Amino acid sequence: MEKEKILIGIVCLVLTLAITLQLRTMAGTDSTVTKAFVNDELRDKVLQWEERYEAITKALEKSNEELEKVRTASSQNDTTSKENSEKIKKNKMLLGLTDVVGEGVVITAEDGQVNGMTDNINISQYLIHDTDLIEIVSELKNAGAEAISINDQRIVNMTSITCAGNVISINGQKVSSPFIIKAIGHPEMLYGINRPGGYINNMKYTSKVTPPKVTKSTNISIKKFNGAISSKYLLKEE
Repeated sequence: MEKEKILIGIVCLVLTLAITLQLRTMAGTDSTVTKAFVNDELRDKVLQWEERYEAITKALEKSNEELEKVRTASSQNDTTSKENSEKIKKNKMLLGLTDVVGEGVVITAEDGQVNGMTDNINISQYLIHDTDLIEIVSELKNAGAEAISINDQRIVNMTSITCAGNVISINGQKVSSPFIIKAIGHPEMLYGINRPGGYINNMKYTSKVTPPKVTKSTNISIKKFNGAISSKYLLKEE
């Protein structure tokens, strides 16, 4: 009986040692597995962040490229806009839609003075007529005038100069003597309309108006056309 107790004690001890060893082995194995699992999880997260970083970097590069395209287009649009603005400004000047300043000539045309009795006098010979102003404007245009006005009425393509009794109408506005005609352009070329054989020079001999005066000027101001420019028969550009 005593031997059986001893034998049982030895078996229990062996089993206890075996269990203890197994538990230690299992603990070590669990630790290794746990560490491996943790390392794999960290590796996966690092890979995920690397992929996100690469995606963000590519998106940023694409955004920078798009931004550069926008900047280039904007710069080109600014240049084009400035060029178009200058063209519009120049065209408005040529059309008479803006005030302008420049060098050229000033012509003063004035009705003649009637002295004494008028019974047998042809008053018409002493007056500046619409035809006189039309001829002067025509010669100024032929001489290269870039802007013309008569008594501050801007002469444009649609300007009408007509006679209404003893009063002349320009752009629908009544004007009277003296007529101050301003023209901007090459002063020498414009002054040439005062040449012998020209209309202004002939007025001295064909009528009894006050001889027109033509003077050069380096600072002539001409106001813009204040009327409405409209078209009835023009078609749109093809």
